[in-house]
Amino acid sequence: MRLSDLIHACEVLAPESLAEEWDSVGLQTGSPGVVVSRVLLALDATAETLAEARAAGAQCLLTHHPLIFRPLRSLREDRPEGRLLAALVRDGIALYVAHTNLDLARPGTSDALADALGIEKTRALVPAERPVGERRFKLAVFVPTTDAEGVRAAMGDAGAGAIGNYSHCSFSAPGTGSFRPLAGAHPAIGTVGAQERVAEEKVEALVPARLLPRVVAAMLAAHPYEEVAYDIYPLAPPPSGAGLGRVGSLADPCSLAELVGRARERLSPANVAVMGDPARRIERVAVCGGSGGDLVDAAASAGADALLTGDVKHHQALRARDLGLAVVDASHYATERPVLDLLAARLREALPAEVEIQVSTVNTDPFRQP
Repeated sequence: MRLSDLIHACEVLAPESLAEEWDSVGLQTGSPGVVVSRVLLALDATAETLAEARAAGAQCLLTHHPLIFRPLRSLREDRPEGRLLAALVRDGIALYVAHTNLDLARPGTSDALADALGIEKTRALVPAERPVGERRFKLAVFVPTTDAEGVRAAMGDAGAGAIGNYSHCSFSAPGTGSFRPLAGAHPAIGTVGAQERVAEEKVEALVPARLLPRVVAAMLAAHPYEEVAYDIYPLAPPPSGAGLGRVGSLADPCSLAELVGRARERLSPANVAVMGDPARRIERVAVCGGSGGDLVDAAASAGADALLTGDVKHHQALRARDLGLAVVDASHYATERPVLDLLAARLREALPAEVEIQVSTVNTDPFRQP
């Protein structure tokens, strides 16, 4: 398998278009054309996870957090970031990053966290504002019935009508075309000055934005008419459920103290801090893998009894208390760690069986309980 195939699979699961504008995602080192047979998934690119990838014989380290976050002014090996980047390049190990795009994707970071805690019937806490995946259009062209198959094939060969594991998908509806060739015209059907009526088909197919010029050119080249009637419709993205955080109901409602115990057990190792009455009954829970303190208001508005996330600030916890919302800060690392297993499972389904997907066993949480 080429690295480009892995990138395509990641794009399907967590489109780079979903990433926040300030984020840095995608391929950070390596060439899309290299052959990949083993991939290591980790939250962070560190000296330890690089050593693990090297020992495993991985050609790609796929991480959640970017190593290159801001534009580099130098690549100095006397500095930690430069030393790690240089080692990746020397070892021939590509680095691919799925960060906020994986956070907002469905399923994504917060879905894995919700599943680990037994939270069901979830929806996005803050729905994504940007479309999921590449912008698409519908191309509709009117063509004589006798030529419809050739035009349809030309559009499909150029990339139109790709849906999931199918290509050359299209729809046709019969109709009648009417026109009158004027002086100077060279009609493929009919004569100058005479009104013509021709049995035609309306052929429709979906086209991704990047392929639209090529598909239109192929359609025009295959069409018999001198002047071709066609329409291009921009399509609104379908509902995807993508967005930041998740909110849903516990399969087994419990007290806040029991929810904390569940987090310590299932998200271990988790450094847990709690704000709220331990005896409070918790039925509806909002979660956000990583840093979700900014979602206090959204969680309260969604009717959550508690928000479970990481990196909650002092003033955010006070705001939650004023809103009647319990808070469980289970740490950045522990609330994101479940997504590695989810991503590994999805990639194993999408990629050839001979490509080995491994999940890092290195704990990159910089914080430890005393």
